[in-house]
Amino acid sequence: MTAPVGGALWGRAEQQDFRSRVRGCLLGGAIGDALGAGIEFDSLAAIREAHGPDGVTDYVPAYGRRGAITDDTQMTMFTVDGLIRAHVRRDTGAWHPPTDVHAAYRRWFTTQREWGPDERRPGDGWLARQEWLYAQRAPGRACLSGLGDAVMGTVEKPKNPDSKGCGTVMRSAPFGLLVGWEPQLVFQLGVECAAQTHGHPTGILAAGAFAAIVHALVRGDDLDAAVQKALVQLQSRPGHDETTEALKRALGTVRQGMPSPERVESLGEGWTAEEALAIGVYCALVAEDMRHGLLLAVNHGGDSDSTGSICGNLLGALHGETALPPAWLAELEGRATILELADDFAMEMTQGPALHGPGDSARVWLERYPRA
Repeated sequence: MTAPVGGALWGRAEQQDFRSRVRGCLLGGAIGDALGAGIEFDSLAAIREAHGPDGVTDYVPAYGRRGAITDDTQMTMFTVDGLIRAHVRRDTGAWHPPTDVHAAYRRWFTTQREWGPDERRPGDGWLARQEWLYAQRAPGRACLSGLGDAVMGTVEKPKNPDSKGCGTVMRSAPFGLLVGWEPQLVFQLGVECAAQTHGHPTGILAAGAFAAIVHALVRGDDLDAAVQKALVQLQSRPGHDETTEALKRALGTVRQGMPSPERVESLGEGWTAEEALAIGVYCALVAEDMRHGLLLAVNHGGDSDSTGSICGNLLGALHGETALPPAWLAELEGRATILELADDFAMEMTQGPALHGPGDSARVWLERYPRA
C-alpha cells in the first residue's frame, strides 16, 4: 500500500462539510443497522405479520433494547479506529494501513471474546475501552474465524478463500471517507482489508466498490455517477463479474417502477457481499429521503441490518448529518461514541499535523490512538 497523493487545502467551510458527511455516513449506517437488527432473520411475510402491511416503521426491540446496533456498526467503528491509527503512526515512518486496520479488527475480535476492557493494555486506545462494545451481536463466522489468529490475510493469501459474505461490505464505508486519497487507492485499501476475513473475489471486490462509491459521494458526486465510477474500476479486476452484474441490476431496477419490498427482494437477500451492496445502492438511489430509503432497505426477507447499514452509510455520506431522522438518532445505541469517533476521524484527516508530528505531538491524542 503506497502513500496517498494529493490532499485538499482545508478551509473552514470545507472542513464543516466534510465533518457533516463523516458524521452522516457513520451515524446513518448505525441507524440503518439498528432498524434492521430486530428483523434480520425474518421473512417478508413474517415481518408484515408481526408489524403490519408496511413492515417495520420504527426501531423494534433487539438485544434487549430499541435502537441496538450490531456487529456491522461495531466493525465499522474499528475500521475508523484503524485508519486514524495508521495516519498517526505515519510520523514514525511506518505506513501500511492494512496492518493498522487488521490490528483494529483484532481489537474488535477481543471484544467478542472478553467480558470487558483490560486496563493493563493501554495500547488498545480509547475505543477498545468502551464497555458497551463488549457485546456479541450475531458476529459473522468468517469475520471471527478470519481474525482468530494474528496472521493477516492478504489478497494473495486471503482468509476464508471461498467466502463472499456481506461482512466485507458492511464495515468498509470508512475507507471511502479518505477524501484526500486517490480513488484507486481507496478501492485497493477496501480490497486488501476485506481479504483479512473473506477471500472470494466477489467478497473483496464488493468491499472495494462500496468504498469507491462512498469516496465519490464525499467528493461531491451524485450516487449514480459514483456507481458508474466504481463500475469502471471494477472492469480491470479479475473476478469482477458478480459484483458488476449486481450493481448493474441495482441501476436497472430503479427504472422498473415504484420501489417496493418485492423489487428489493429481486436483488437477493443480502447475505452475500454483492447482494447486500446491490440492495443498499438501490434503496439509496430511489430514496425520497433518509427515512424512506432506510425503511425500504430493511423491510425484506434477508440480512436487513447489513442492507440498512449500507444504505445509511450512502445516504449519510451523500446528504450529511442534518438529513438523519432526529428521533432515530436520539434513541440510537452508542450515539455519543460514534459521534466522538466521527469527529476524531474528521479532525485527523483535516488537522492531523496540528495533533501530531515527528517532533511534537498532543499527548491526549497519542493516548487515544497509540502508535504502538
